[in-house]
Amino acid sequence: MIREQKVSVLPGLPILLLLIATGGASIWWLIRGVASENPSQVVLASVVVMIIVILYGGLFIVNPNQARVLVLFGKYVGSAKAPGLWYTNPFMVKKKVSLRVRNFETNKLKVNDKHSNPIDVAAVVVWKVVDSAEALFEVDDYEEYVHVQSESAVRTLASRYPYDIHGPEEISLSSHQTEVAKALIEELQDRLGKAGVNVIEARLSHLAYAPEIASAMLQRQQASAIIAARQKIVEGAVGMVETALDMLSSRQIIDLDGERRAAMVSNLLVVLCSERGTSPVINAGSLYS
Repeated sequence: MIREQKVSVLPGLPILLLLIATGGASIWWLIRGVASENPSQVVLASVVVMIIVILYGGLFIVNPNQARVLVLFGKYVGSAKAPGLWYTNPFMVKKKVSLRVRNFETNKLKVNDKHSNPIDVAAVVVWKVVDSAEALFEVDDYEEYVHVQSESAVRTLASRYPYDIHGPEEISLSSHQTEVAKALIEELQDRLGKAGVNVIEARLSHLAYAPEIASAMLQRQQASAIIAARQKIVEGAVGMVETALDMLSSRQIIDLDGERRAAMVSNLLVVLCSERGTSPVINAGSLYS
């Protein structure tokens, strides 16, 4: 692989001033040669002017957070990253590479999660180029490469985890955003590192069931919530019944046999677990009549 290496360049401002001065003198010399009708002077002055014009091609500017990749006759020479005006071989090709932080959002992708449920998912990826040579020479178009590989990484990640939690200690896309984001960064870095790109941050920006199963999954979530709530209600009701029976027994308010105790437990559970207000029934007889 082609790795980035630093290149030695000359300060551009002194050379620019020298070229301006030399160019002005050469043009004046050319004019004098034309005026004096001296062919040899005209030819020599014209050659010097052409050489100075060619030498101007060695000047280049590096902006902040930018790199210039220098290539000489198809061979990578090095990269210049220091901002300023610089000078190098005028025959070198100087390609710009932005080192600024960039971000983009992937398209909404339809993927099957770990349990084969179709979901719609998208992610925001924040990235920057850290190796200008790899970005230019290891892939054809590093920006397009980042976009395509990011969508592929999101698909792979979404198929690795379920949408919702279905078991203890299970990581899901909807409830473990931090763990999922960390896994997505690792997946992206593994793919984009070969293009000289560093992934700074990556998070899911959209997550939902696919429209064809959204209503069914909503009913499933509602049923799960109702079951969980009922379980809490029953646990609380059993505790309250136990407390009530213990207090009645300890204070000797009433002495209940097994049948009456079972009836009281049944009535208390009905009262405590019912969704509607209960209506008291006065028993004028006996449990045994």
